[in-house]
Amino acid sequence: MLRKELKIFTFNDLLNYFPFRHVDKTKVDKIGELNYQTEYAQVAGKLIDCEIVGEKQGRRLVAHLKDDSGEIEMVWFQGINWIQKALQVGQHYLVFGKLGFFMNKAQFSHPEIETYTKENATGKSFLEPIYPSTEKLKIKGLNGRAIGKLTYHLLQLISEKDVPENLPQSILTKYKFICRYDAYRHIHFPATEKHFLHALRRLKFEELFFAQLRLGLIKSTRHRYSKGQSFEKVGNLFTTFYEKHLPFALTNAQKRVLKEIRKDVGSGKQMNRLLQGDVGSGKTIVALLMMLIAADNDFQSVLMAPTEILAQQHFNSITELIGDLPICVKLLTGSSKTKERREVLQLTETGKVTILIGTHAVIEDKVVFKNLGFAVIDEQHKFGVAQRALLWKKNNIPPHVLVMTATPIPRTLALTAYGDLDYSVMDELPPGRKAIKTVHRFENNRPNVMDFIKEEIAKGRQAYIIYPLIEESSKLDYENLMKGYEEVKSFFPEPNYWVSMVHGKMKSDQKETNMQRFVINDTQIMVSTTVIEVGVNVPNASVMVIESAEKFGLSQLHQLRGRVGRGAEQSFCILLTGSKISKDAAERLKIMVATNDGFKIAEKDLEIRGPGDIEGTQQSGLLNFRLANIVQDKVIVDAAKEQVDSILDTDPDFTLAENLRIKNYLYLQKGKTIWSKIS
Repeated sequence: MLRKELKIFTFNDLLNYFPFRHVDKTKVDKIGELNYQTEYAQVAGKLIDCEIVGEKQGRRLVAHLKDDSGEIEMVWFQGINWIQKALQVGQHYLVFGKLGFFMNKAQFSHPEIETYTKENATGKSFLEPIYPSTEKLKIKGLNGRAIGKLTYHLLQLISEKDVPENLPQSILTKYKFICRYDAYRHIHFPATEKHFLHALRRLKFEELFFAQLRLGLIKSTRHRYSKGQSFEKVGNLFTTFYEKHLPFALTNAQKRVLKEIRKDVGSGKQMNRLLQGDVGSGKTIVALLMMLIAADNDFQSVLMAPTEILAQQHFNSITELIGDLPICVKLLTGSSKTKERREVLQLTETGKVTILIGTHAVIEDKVVFKNLGFAVIDEQHKFGVAQRALLWKKNNIPPHVLVMTATPIPRTLALTAYGDLDYSVMDELPPGRKAIKTVHRFENNRPNVMDFIKEEIAKGRQAYIIYPLIEESSKLDYENLMKGYEEVKSFFPEPNYWVSMVHGKMKSDQKETNMQRFVINDTQIMVSTTVIEVGVNVPNASVMVIESAEKFGLSQLHQLRGRVGRGAEQSFCILLTGSKISKDAAERLKIMVATNDGFKIAEKDLEIRGPGDIEGTQQSGLLNFRLANIVQDKVIVDAAKEQVDSILDTDPDFTLAENLRIKNYLYLQKGKTIWSKIS
């Protein structure tokens, strides 16, 4: 049962199944001293009565316990016949429970009760752990207390030699960590809260240290051993584009990132770099410039996007940007026609395709490159690590890989989740872009919002109106979208205004037609679900209205807002909500109104939701920490990272005596690590 329900297969698994809280049963309280400030209490006394009262739904077992300072009532609503038979009036018992008050009298509801003995007379010698269990286990008698008994017996059977140290002595000394064996004893059965906190700090560090060490080893090994294509020159394609086709001067951030990437691709080592930049920061231009350098060195490039809409968008914008340059750019997606697909595959294999753009279709076995040298993955969080690895196999010498994301990642999260990648940040918008003005409006302001849209349309601008679409309530949301569409049309009647609509249930050709009508300003208003979150670039659109904005997460609100503000004119984002919204939702909207900085928004998102919810950070379960929380434990994250970097810089093969503990531990954990890559 433990295997199936809790994935506990070994003694080590049981040792690493931690309690979610502890209760203090180390002392016995006097009944007369209990008060409203007491949350949990343990008392001892004589059972003076025990009877079932009430009928049907009101039936309950009521008993009273008395010591030399007073008496307390105990009440049970379930299992009352069994409990009544087990209790004996006149017997002494030890009782523990959450304290409540009824008619100003202290009361326990469903307390834990056991016979009072010499052994438990003064309470336990440790804080009692409470473990999470499941309904199926509870039915079999394996509740949280039973799991605690198993763990207690296990700790009696093992000693310090069974839990060998895995951190160098220098780290233990520097941070004053207790030994591993003691850490496990005190995380489960601490004598005091202080003992527990020492154990928690030690084991959190260990978790974060080895998580970052595994990623760091991948990066370190790649830097030392992985051969990469060398881009030795900047030729005519890059120079001509830079001098004649570049639509605007590069920002300092773009220049810095280009320099970092060019250094990588000229080193002879394979590059794996994460480029994160806010919405509209110009990541695509950087990627294109590098693909041109690849072409100047006789290499092909591939750009992989998560959706057909986004792949098409990249294809259109790159084709437009390169103009008459002698470069063959092709598109390959799941909906490419058979004849077209066959032609693209042939041209790619013969090397005539310089840049191939597409969805995950580009990593299929049928796609063969003549000489792939540079791969760009857009929106990393939509692709798994395994899919990224398939690109490496497209050439004998793996291509350089640039991973791009428009979802800014807080530094703490990036260090922990993307430690195997080198890391570049673009934190500057191209010149001429004005900050989007964001406001929060309630439903009763709707007429004013619609009037404002009319004013913008009168200036020749366009507007998005976005409705939520949540999978669990998709039917209801779809109905709301259709209702909203009709309502928008009533505010903006034809032929003075034209409204188009896009949603996920549409056929792709109809969706494309409606989008294109908006792109060429044939319609002034686009009513849509979040399918336009990425992949639509309409510089003329100046208003983004987000309906039921309280239903959206921060990163999604920020992504949606990024669909406007792409032209030189002032743009606006209006967050529309009902009058009653939750505290969390109010906090999200307040942040959106206060800042356009995606990195600040991501930090707040991490604070509010925690790391597990952030889209795109789950790299092979690396963030499924048992104890550590990368938001609350930022100090420990940084300390662990500092130690990992220091060790990998000075002794990446763990040959020094002080690092043998790490080497031995990694060897024992062989199935869970990338040890095969470094041995």
